[in-house]
Amino acid sequence: MTDNAFSDVEREAVYRAIAERRDMRHFSGGTVEPELLRRLLEAAHQAPSVGLMQPWRFIRISDRDLRGKIQRLVEDERVRTAEALGERTDEFMQLKVEGINECAEVLVAALMDGRERHIFGRRTLPEMDLASLSCAIQNLWLASRAEGLGMGWVSLFEPQALADLLGLPAGAKPLAILCLGPVRAFYPAPMLVLEGWAQERPLSEMLYENYWGVSQ
Repeated sequence: MTDNAFSDVEREAVYRAIAERRDMRHFSGGTVEPELLRRLLEAAHQAPSVGLMQPWRFIRISDRDLRGKIQRLVEDERVRTAEALGERTDEFMQLKVEGINECAEVLVAALMDGRERHIFGRRTLPEMDLASLSCAIQNLWLASRAEGLGMGWVSLFEPQALADLLGLPAGAKPLAILCLGPVRAFYPAPMLVLEGWAQERPLSEMLYENYWGVSQ
């Protein structure tokens, strides 16, 4: 341990937030106070970004009619995804994949336009802007869990359709519909594990030493 380490209690809280973060689909309505929402978004905004480009843009959806239109886009993609899954179609259709109409807040996280101008750190890895936005979303997720709020990342939508609906400029791209708000309880394990859709794999299967495929 170094002199810069947090206290035992502080470290435990950080690791607890990481371990208990869940991709939530079930919400209990309610509200998120403006001051709290601002604090959560500030946490997202403190994320690292390649070349300090800060490519994230967040759109708060406060219009209920617009929220309904977003939900319909998601439902359209849910049906198309189910069809593409073939033999797992019926199983997939039983899963709850979003809580757009039940959550307190809906945010759309998008990549900025004009990203091609940013070369620092992106010349050979242009997708680092997406990685930077993902870091901001993770910050928001962990801060929300620490505040006792659930958050769900919805990726079932056609990006251009959502971009058109929200008036995004050319070159900008929506990456996530984020459902945020109070929940009755957090899942004890990832929902897809609880539903029998998939099983988590251990870190040991994903950790190599020196060369790809060489285990420690």
